[in-house]
Amino acid sequence: MSRLTEMGQAAKEAAVVLARLSSNEKNNALKASADALEKNINEVLEANKKDVEAAVANGIKGAFIDRLTLTEKRVKEMADGLRSVAALDDPIGEVLYMKTLDNGLKIGQKRVPMGVIGIIFEARPNVTADAFGLCLKAGSATILRGGKEAFNSNTTIVNIFRNALEHIGLPKDCVQMVEDTSRETATEMMRLNGYIDVLIPRGGAGLIQSVVQNSTVPVIETGTGNCHTYVDKSADLDMAVRIVINAKTQRPGVCNACESLLVHEDIAETFIPMVVKALKNNDVEIRGDKRFSEEDGVKHASEEDWGTEYNDLIISAKVVKNIDEAIEHIRKYSTGHSECIVTENYTNAQKFLDEVDAAAVYVNASTRFTDGGQFGFGAEIGISTQKLHARGPMGLKEITTTKYIIYGNGQIR
Repeated sequence: MSRLTEMGQAAKEAAVVLARLSSNEKNNALKASADALEKNINEVLEANKKDVEAAVANGIKGAFIDRLTLTEKRVKEMADGLRSVAALDDPIGEVLYMKTLDNGLKIGQKRVPMGVIGIIFEARPNVTADAFGLCLKAGSATILRGGKEAFNSNTTIVNIFRNALEHIGLPKDCVQMVEDTSRETATEMMRLNGYIDVLIPRGGAGLIQSVVQNSTVPVIETGTGNCHTYVDKSADLDMAVRIVINAKTQRPGVCNACESLLVHEDIAETFIPMVVKALKNNDVEIRGDKRFSEEDGVKHASEEDWGTEYNDLIISAKVVKNIDEAIEHIRKYSTGHSECIVTENYTNAQKFLDEVDAAAVYVNASTRFTDGGQFGFGAEIGISTQKLHARGPMGLKEITTTKYIIYGNGQIR
């Protein structure tokens, strides 16, 4: 039996215990874990320092380092995230409906834990806490496999949680970290049928596609974010600049950051100088079409740029004839994550909402709001860009399943 199979077996046994816990018991476990994380904050930061230093030594820089880096503030936010999950309503046991059939049978549908959830992710240590918290509250054990760049951070955080759970009398195997970060082990995890009930990848396009293509375990695909902001001809231009700058620069390395800007040709002469100046002031590299390239310092965009998720202070920019061309461009290049229109025209706003196919579609607001916390779900397990089972930010309900419950009084068929 391989080490990963042993972990799967331990997770299944822990999941049985988790499924029986009351909401209060789960909440106490989350609060104890949050307290332990804060109590051991120096240990977490020391482990993270090793990861960051190693990444820098290997030539990694920019937004990737930002995603990898933990600060005291970020660790406290992780702890507060666990407490926020504890404060959420428990979805387990919720009866979605109940009806009586003609034969007297009462049949209903009840929300239940998934069982064991596997998560493969890259260089964001905060995912460790988010995933653990949501899975525990949803009554499922979790097996985590992070990237080698965050190995010390992830291992330290998971050990803190395991010790906290054991201290209050719960199985420490409610959460486990795969310590072998090799590709072979990741592939084995993707095929751990019978132990892992669902697998969720979080990371770049390469990781996600590898999991989707190689996994025999059911997968919920969390997509990359080639997110667009379209500035319509009726837009409030000052508002549009604020939205673009926030969506691009507030945290450029995340999946809901704006990667591409589309501008209606009727306002191009006025708006392009405004937005180019603002982007340059925020150190954003602009890769534009012919019209944008007329501005000083704007690079000429290639075909590849329109479909690229930069995860960096880079944005592609294009002038379009009308809203139809904007929607067509988005349809061609979007990853189905988050798309925004800035407009004062009600008809165009509704057209954009109706015709753009994405998990989240915005009118006059930054795409940076596509986030479980911002949507009021507490922490999130990821943002699904597929359409089956879950779409958009995945909170507690999205990582549960259901079963039918039937009450009879002797009926036979």
